[in-house]
Amino acid sequence: MHYENVKGIIRMLGLRMAVVVVGIGLLAGVCGCSSKASADSQAARVSLIKPGSGLFRSHEFRSSLKALPNWTRVMASSEIQVESMSTCDPVSGSCSSAALSWQRIIRQAGNLGAFERLKKVNAYFNRWPYRLDIDVYGVSDYWATPREFLQLSGDCEDYSITKYYALRQMGVPPEKLRIVLLRDAIRNISHAVLAVELNGETYILDNMSDLVLVHLKYKHYVPQYSVNEFFRWAHVSPDLLR
Repeated sequence: MHYENVKGIIRMLGLRMAVVVVGIGLLAGVCGCSSKASADSQAARVSLIKPGSGLFRSHEFRSSLKALPNWTRVMASSEIQVESMSTCDPVSGSCSSAALSWQRIIRQAGNLGAFERLKKVNAYFNRWPYRLDIDVYGVSDYWATPREFLQLSGDCEDYSITKYYALRQMGVPPEKLRIVLLRDAIRNISHAVLAVELNGETYILDNMSDLVLVHLKYKHYVPQYSVNEFFRWAHVSPDLLR
């Protein structure tokens, strides 16, 4: 699975990120240039760079949605597809199997409490088999709409997209939701999850597990960027600035 070039993410940080980097350089310069001073400088840098307040302890920078053709395509067609799947009449036989699956989870989870709803949605869609984009769609990177996922399944971002729109259908506002593209530092692979803000905490819906935990529990997830329908966030791990 391929994601947007990391260089593009770093460029997007613009002046604010430059200020952070310059500030770190100035802190190092205060300590001098000898070998011992360099060691002291490194120690000072590590102690001064605190975890961020963003997802997975990152420093995050919000910007407008742009240069995300996969997500743009999904947004352009998903609402129409969701409306069609939600309003077809199962009694008349006009619903596809995808629509029946969609209506089932909306019905089962819609009346649950907020946290129980997250667990139900996560576990329900995790039942679909994991399939690579190249095997399903014939390309190396493809973001599936909910209907495409229900029909053909997909990989990690496709689970996240479908869960995103299911929760939107149940009334969760978009500002509480983000699809997060990240790096799994343990398995050394790219991955995607859905982050959901609820009662002041941010929970993670992950196709790797039916457990729904707060984002701070995931020490091995290094976010790269995240999106909802209105914004894009770039994420920088404190470790990358050391």
